[in-house]
Amino acid sequence: MTAEIKGGPLFGEIAAVPSKSDMHRVLICSAFADGKTRISARGELPDDVEATMRCISALGACIERDDGGVTVTPVKSVPEKAELFVGESGSTFRFLVPVAASLGVETDFITEGRLGSRPMEPLIEALSAHGARFENPKNGVLRVSGKLSGNEYAIRSDVSSQYISGILFALAVSGGGSVCLLGKTESAGYIEMTLDSLSRFGIQTEFKNGAITVSGKLRSPGSVAAEGDWSGAAFWLCAGAACGGITVTGLSFPSRQGDRAIVEILRGMGASVEAKGDAVTVSVGDLHGVELDASDVPDLVPPVAALAAVSKGVTVIRGASRLRIKESDRLAALASSLGALGADIKETEDGLVIQGREKLPGGSADSWGDHRIAMAVAVASVRSGEITLSGAESVSKSYPGFWGDFQKLGGSVKITEGSK
Repeated sequence: MTAEIKGGPLFGEIAAVPSKSDMHRVLICSAFADGKTRISARGELPDDVEATMRCISALGACIERDDGGVTVTPVKSVPEKAELFVGESGSTFRFLVPVAASLGVETDFITEGRLGSRPMEPLIEALSAHGARFENPKNGVLRVSGKLSGNEYAIRSDVSSQYISGILFALAVSGGGSVCLLGKTESAGYIEMTLDSLSRFGIQTEFKNGAITVSGKLRSPGSVAAEGDWSGAAFWLCAGAACGGITVTGLSFPSRQGDRAIVEILRGMGASVEAKGDAVTVSVGDLHGVELDASDVPDLVPPVAALAAVSKGVTVIRGASRLRIKESDRLAALASSLGALGADIKETEDGLVIQGREKLPGGSADSWGDHRIAMAVAVASVRSGEITLSGAESVSKSYPGFWGDFQKLGGSVKITEGSK
């Protein structure tokens, strides 16, 4: 699909969509708890969350859906074999590989896009040491067989926090144990999110001296509400800072989501920011460049890069090398797509250097099939000439209603099938 966007400011109020990070976690906990769980979630669920629901259903959970969310009836008995279509959802894939191995289900994980080529070696090594077997029967498919034994794990933690979360889910499903984290831990906030989710379902956890211990059984709290998504909200907040004034509601400040750091980043860039209750309002200020270590907040790089492109001075982003192994090489994609709109942006080995401009002339850009690149282009459009964006449908991975909310805030966009 192609989006034809007329540049201009955005104003208004929008409710945060459900956090896919939170939804993945509570869905998996619900699938293996001791009773039904009602999960409240606003709006259309993203493709990645649909993947997790599809996969836990294939493992034996029952999911009932309505406009206000989903109700999960947990697994009563697991199949001997299963096919799990994870699509492009890295969280679904990395969370459920250890779970399937802990259950002893011979499982074919079927991936799409770049997911099958993204790193899995540290997780495979850790699980293989405990009896899991892995093979690739065909391109894009990972077959997991055998059953995990033992309850003390060790794994590299400098590649992806998702590996650790997957093992934590497996331990919770199988009765408890521990995992030792080796090396510098990336995105520790997401591990804390997993521990919070497990705690909501009755699991006792301790994170101390580089090791995590979990014990107890998964017990349904009856009902939970999905947190609002700070990652998705960051795009609107950056757009409000660039040109306009936007309020996002439904956000939790005590949340473990690392991307709540966008509030302080925007203040540091000179935006006018007001946080009150569950809402954040951002409007135009005297914007200027910053230096940002993105090692704990890699998903904030796309919206911040788009904002930096129309802020005074130079912004230097470091610590973002992991963005090269996402749905796209996000550093290359941002440099290409924002550069195509007239931004002065250059890649470095682990980040970006951006010289801000008053306004971008606009032009034709590609999403690279990546939801966060498409949304970054939308942020840039508020201080840009007309834009033609190819691959606009990619937003459905995390935010299916993005273009509708863009229009709700006053944006002018025409979506057409195909591409130019």
